[in-house]
Amino acid sequence: MRRTAAASALAALLAGCAGHVPPVPPEASVTPPAGWRTATGPTAPIDAAWWERFGDPMLTALVRRALANHTDIAIAAARVREARAQEQLARAALFPTLDLGAGATFGRSVSALGTPVTTLGVQPLFQTSYELDLFGRTSAQISAARSAFLASAAARDAAALSVAAATATGYLTLRGLDARLDILRATLAARAEALRIARSRAAVGYTSELELRQAEAEYQSTAQSIPAAELAVARQENALSLLLGESPRAIARGLPLGRIVQPPVPAGLPSDLLRRRPDIAQAEFTVAASDATLAVARAQFLPRINLTGSAGAVLSTALGNPISIWSVGASVLAPIFEGGRLQAGVNTAAARRDQAAFGYRRTVLTAFREVEDSLVAVDRLRAQRAALEAQRTATAAALRHAANRYQAGYTSYLEQLDAQRALLAAELSLVQAETDQLTASVALYQAMGGGWTGVAATPR
Repeated sequence: MRRTAAASALAALLAGCAGHVPPVPPEASVTPPAGWRTATGPTAPIDAAWWERFGDPMLTALVRRALANHTDIAIAAARVREARAQEQLARAALFPTLDLGAGATFGRSVSALGTPVTTLGVQPLFQTSYELDLFGRTSAQISAARSAFLASAAARDAAALSVAAATATGYLTLRGLDARLDILRATLAARAEALRIARSRAAVGYTSELELRQAEAEYQSTAQSIPAAELAVARQENALSLLLGESPRAIARGLPLGRIVQPPVPAGLPSDLLRRRPDIAQAEFTVAASDATLAVARAQFLPRINLTGSAGAVLSTALGNPISIWSVGASVLAPIFEGGRLQAGVNTAAARRDQAAFGYRRTVLTAFREVEDSLVAVDRLRAQRAALEAQRTATAAALRHAANRYQAGYTSYLEQLDAQRALLAAELSLVQAETDQLTASVALYQAMGGGWTGVAATPR
């Protein structure tokens, strides 16, 4: 009983010598809200292959190619392998080191009788050493390396989610630009027909020179928009090629923009988000790694106990029989005065832990904001799209009436021209709203974690 009490008192004394650790600032904590500000309406479970819900096989194929070939994912995977190797390096300290060596000598000397003597000697030697982890320094180093490995694995998953979302957004943007170009080309054909009619009417005196020039100007205005739209399509194809890990090239198309499915809102509460986003997991593992590193810094105040041993033999032609040699030893190294170096190390580790804690808070708050932004974007863009569809229907009807009135001679060409401009603006705005609504769904899936369920870490 006395020995147990003495050991407990010694452990408490040593723990008190392990340096002062500043507490984690309470401002670094974060509490998730009870629910989202925006009403989500009907929801559906989210899965890892969320991009398939858009119903476009080409979109699915492009995302898979990007996940297989993107350089950022390859770099992140290499960092995971590096972190895994660092963990294995730290774990190796749990085992003793074993070394085997041998030395040989060959020489000539003079004996006591004055005759030359040639000797050959061989000395094989086996050595071992081991540090007792009585105060948890090695265990803390392993824990820090393990957490760093898990953080790197979460970072890899976050990079994959980002690449998938960027590829899906890039493809949807490309289909939106394609739809915009189709509208401009159809409008140009309509303007060409209007210009033909204006020229024929001007030739027989049914219309003025002013109306003819207005028709020509409107035709050229639409014509100059097409090269700009084609340039935007080409640049978007080049950007998408980079995401696919390929040189710039033409991108195959799937469904037109109007047939791509608007996916349902993914289900989940703010509290669920803490376990569903890889970047939050990365920040959490970073905090755990910094805590373990702080424990390592504290352990520097405590003694180190090393055990060593060696065994071998001496074989020589000068000896009748081999001679065995061995040694066993132990050493204790405890810091007495370091000029504040050890406490400075603890303070540095504590400051880095606080940085990681505040970084975790920032990541979580950013995640909440991204989900809220995406939810309200999906909701409001749905309402905007409905209004634009009604506007397009009305402007299309107005253009038909204006064209009939102009051809019947009841109004000037200016009325038809205004109706044409209004319809073009409504159609382009509708295409942009459709694209924005789809890309907002991509952003929402990314903000909700993209069906991520945890780090696919290598078993220990």
